Amino acid sequence: VQLQAFGGGLVQPGGSLRLSCVASGGDGRSDRMAWYRQAPGSQRELVAQVTHQGIAEYRASVQGRFFASRAYGNTIYLQMANLKPEDTAVYYCNLNYYTDDPNYNYWGQGTLVTVSS
Repeated sequence: VQLQAFGGGLVQPGGSLRLSCVASGGDGRSDRMAWYRQAPGSQRELVAQVTHQGIAEYRASVQGRFFASRAYGNTIYLQMANLKPEDTAVYYCNLNYYTDDPNYNYWGQGTLVTVSS
């Protein structure tokens, strides 16, 4: 499974940005896709995840501002609004089979989101 992420960039506080990630090699019917992020000096954290049935979950700090969705079975989007400087991080997309086992977790290359005036 390979993942490729798109859409990072520089945005002002309060602005919006949309990330996309396309997976190749997954089946799209039994996997979960997610977005993680890692800020400088911090650990990687889960931002949002979407089941193969389209059910999304979010970390509390982005609830109501970020919206994650899936399409075509192999694509995950992250629509981010009202961005804050603390959202600055490298964002990674992830595909997994409902397990933390690294053998069943796949990662994209990361895309940098910078929120700054």
